[in-house]
Amino acid sequence: MEHQKNNPLHGKRLDTILEELLAYYDGWEKLGQKIDIRCFNENPSLKSSLTFLRKTPWARTKVEQLYLRVIKP
Repeated sequence: MEHQKNNPLHGKRLDTILEELLAYYDGWEKLGQKIDIRCFNENPSLKSSLTFLRKTPWARTKVEQLYLRVIKP
């Protein structure tokens, strides 16, 4: 547990992060403008986006970094 002490995302679920970003940006369109990935811009859904983000580390990192910048200062 000691190695997670300084991790601001520790205990935060990916679905919760994505839902909070969607609420902050008022939907997929604006979120897709901030992070230009296909799962946000072409027929987006929470399920398909979570599947993509869990399999694609670079995309998940972008989402987590945006979350830390705008939601969790």
